[in-house]
Amino acid sequence: PALTACPQVQRALLALTVPLETLQVVKSCMLQAMRKGLSRQMHAQANVRMLPTYICSVPDGTEKGDLLVVELCQSHVRTLRVTLSGNGNQSPEVMYKIFDIPGDIKQGKGEALFDFIAQCVRQFLAGISSPQQRLPLGFVFPFSCRQTGLDKAELICWSKGFSCSDVEGKDVVQLLQSAINKQELCHVDVIALMNDTVGTMMTCSMEGEPCEVALVMGEHTSSCFMAEAQQVEMVEKASGQMCVNTEWGCFGDDGSLSDILTPYDQCVDQESVNPGEKRFEKLVGSLYLGEIVWHVLTALATEKALFIRSNIDVLRTKDVLTTQHVLEISNSEEGMAKARSTLEALGLQPSEQDCCRVQQICRAVVSRAAALGAAALAAILSHMCQSRELEQMVVNVGVDSKLYRGHSRFGEILQSVTGLLAPECKAILLPSVDGTGRGAAMVTAVALRLAAQRREVEQLLAPLRLSRADLERVQALMRREMELGLGRESNADSSVRMLPTYVRSTPDGTERGEFLALDLGGTNFRVLVVRVAQDGIHMASEIYVIPTTVMQGTGEALFDHIIECIMDFQLKQNLMDQILPLGFTFSFPCQQLGLDKAVLLSWTKGFSASGCVGQDVVHLLREAAQRKQHLGLKVVAVVNDTVGTMMSCGYEDPKCEIGLIVGTGTNACYMEEMENVGTVEGEQGRMCINMEWGAFGDNGCLDDFFTNFDQLVDEKTINMGKQRFEKLISGMYLGEIVRHVLLALVEKQVLFRGKPCPKLQTKDIFQTKFLSTIETDGLALQKVRAILQDLDLQASFEDSILVREVCQTVSLRAAQLCAAGLAAVVEKMRENQGLARLSVTVGVDGTLYKMHPHFSQNLQKMLRDLAPNCTVTLLQSEDGSGKGAALVAAVAWREAEPQGQP
Repeated sequence: PALTACPQVQRALLALTVPLETLQVVKSCMLQAMRKGLSRQMHAQANVRMLPTYICSVPDGTEKGDLLVVELCQSHVRTLRVTLSGNGNQSPEVMYKIFDIPGDIKQGKGEALFDFIAQCVRQFLAGISSPQQRLPLGFVFPFSCRQTGLDKAELICWSKGFSCSDVEGKDVVQLLQSAINKQELCHVDVIALMNDTVGTMMTCSMEGEPCEVALVMGEHTSSCFMAEAQQVEMVEKASGQMCVNTEWGCFGDDGSLSDILTPYDQCVDQESVNPGEKRFEKLVGSLYLGEIVWHVLTALATEKALFIRSNIDVLRTKDVLTTQHVLEISNSEEGMAKARSTLEALGLQPSEQDCCRVQQICRAVVSRAAALGAAALAAILSHMCQSRELEQMVVNVGVDSKLYRGHSRFGEILQSVTGLLAPECKAILLPSVDGTGRGAAMVTAVALRLAAQRREVEQLLAPLRLSRADLERVQALMRREMELGLGRESNADSSVRMLPTYVRSTPDGTERGEFLALDLGGTNFRVLVVRVAQDGIHMASEIYVIPTTVMQGTGEALFDHIIECIMDFQLKQNLMDQILPLGFTFSFPCQQLGLDKAVLLSWTKGFSASGCVGQDVVHLLREAAQRKQHLGLKVVAVVNDTVGTMMSCGYEDPKCEIGLIVGTGTNACYMEEMENVGTVEGEQGRMCINMEWGAFGDNGCLDDFFTNFDQLVDEKTINMGKQRFEKLISGMYLGEIVRHVLLALVEKQVLFRGKPCPKLQTKDIFQTKFLSTIETDGLALQKVRAILQDLDLQASFEDSILVREVCQTVSLRAAQLCAAGLAAVVEKMRENQGLARLSVTVGVDGTLYKMHPHFSQNLQKMLRDLAPNCTVTLLQSEDGSGKGAALVAAVAWREAEPQGQP
């Protein structure tokens, strides 16, 4: 009743109240300002600066050792030694000393300031009898800097009464290190620079409970959070996460907060040393809340709504009310008594009603600061949730705030309003303890841990990273093996078989007719009918399963089953009365003796049917047809899937003269000049050569490129020592290579904190498809963590980044090795044809090539480097093994009966 009786007080309280709808608008404006600050194009115009800190990890509890901290404060320098024991960062030992800054230093030469700081360090170390071991130092420098590394930061401008010459635009870390070196403290290295906001976040990170957001709402205000690094556009080639310092005190300097500014806020701003700047800070920072209340009381007293019995001239003196007064008056229990004693100390004679109204005004100003802080915090939380592609998120928020500590309701309002504005996020507020001291030590300790881990990772991955010279050597070895494989006498010495396919030409577009195709290359078997017409190719097909008992039974049973499937298909397609030319894709190693004659050299892919190895597979198929009395079968060509891929793409592009498979396995074929094929009679024309390059290196020529991880994978395969090149490249093995690398990283305590990972011991648990998913551009780290958690691997964000790096390293090597092999092929073709420059198309098939997000571009990039005189187009094949087999048959039919149609 006392309040409602006074319209002036009511109006003031209403002006200081920000409704929820307005807070939603403030949150939206903050989100927009954050995006602007993160953008490379818009950053220069942004008020919320979103400065990268180059801190890419929070503590994990394993940090240990002695660390120095130097904190430059407004009136003193604080030096600390913090000892971490690696026990989850609980109860670190802290020693410190404070050195007052002489008044002339703050406005003197920059060199004098840094010399003074270095002298403080020397005196501090002398006082604690520090051993001469290497001491890493974290530097707390609470001024606006342009940071380009954790230990590289140029001062943008001084504030807080400092104006030392010759420092702005200079690297302050280097200035401090030089000053320390002058003191002959060669064992002290400045490792990291940070501000108090980052320190707050780091001190609130405990084992198993990382803190990823921090608020400072003291004399100045700011915040920081762990952002997805790819969104921090100001940083080149960033991955994983990076702490971003929002510098949100300047939020609203562009006028976006005009609607919530009261006349009292305008007065505070106009009387400040920086009118029009730091508008958000002047609404929520503890430096200004006393001033806001003072302006409200002065205005109401002038309107005679307060202190009617008092001489209000005492209120004309600025700074008579501090934020501490405001917090004490706002408290419920003793607030009224505190209001009276404070006002009386100013020389006023307040009534009970005056005290009540002053308390309400103080509460309104503090509550508004909390609500606006909550709106800005909600923007950060929603941004994090969206960028991590999460529906819900729980996050720890470190808070260092005089308001938070000094006012019981401040934290409640901050928490509840944040929950209303960002309902998808649950924020757990954690009070910070010495964010500038312990926090700086944590930043330094984390930097050292990451540097040590990085050295381990680099050492472990080095053998998997191939240089240009390595790849040129692989290219030369492939070329040598190709030449050996083509020679009649030298063929047996080559690991690359260079098998003639008897396919003498690629499609020319005149092929017409209906053809059957069979595709046998795995547990599923396809039968197709392919109609080649002027308007293109039309196909119908059906998939048949080959039971394991048939795959591993007798050859007769296997080929009988195939014939039964063909007959079933022809019946369904009304083709039983027609005799159609048939192309047979048989994707197993064969010695081809003619276009329709291929001797099986060995079974792979789980097949072991007896009585087949050493036999002509076309003959086995024809015998089965006779047994089943299926007389309308005319097999004109047997090909493997690589040749089929080349033929299928050759129909689309006449320049396609190479086929490449990069899937479960890998192989290549190409059109070779007959004069170079010593294993087949005849010198005229050309023939497609099935390289069977998966076995490249089986003779030991690639041993130098085989790592320990490759050896471990090879030892557990059913064909140890065979298909060596394939085991470096193909989808069947890449996941296993990654698994072994991850196990080595766990053993070195670099991954998953070195905790045992029983499930990772399981062979083939890490599938190659995981590489494709994990390496997808823009995939949030949270999604990577989810993949790993499905494997019972409890991964931190840092673990997720490292797993992604391992996947990228292994898949890049595969693509580069594939490029080296292909470079040997295209260079040979160019030299065969005597061309200065070759233009050729490669038909490509295989799940790894098709599904992996970067394999194709990595392959093409390295191919351009290794074969600069060749323009190579990669054309993705559509159904090479089905359509391709039919086209081989169509080309053979065209050449055999130029006038006839089947």
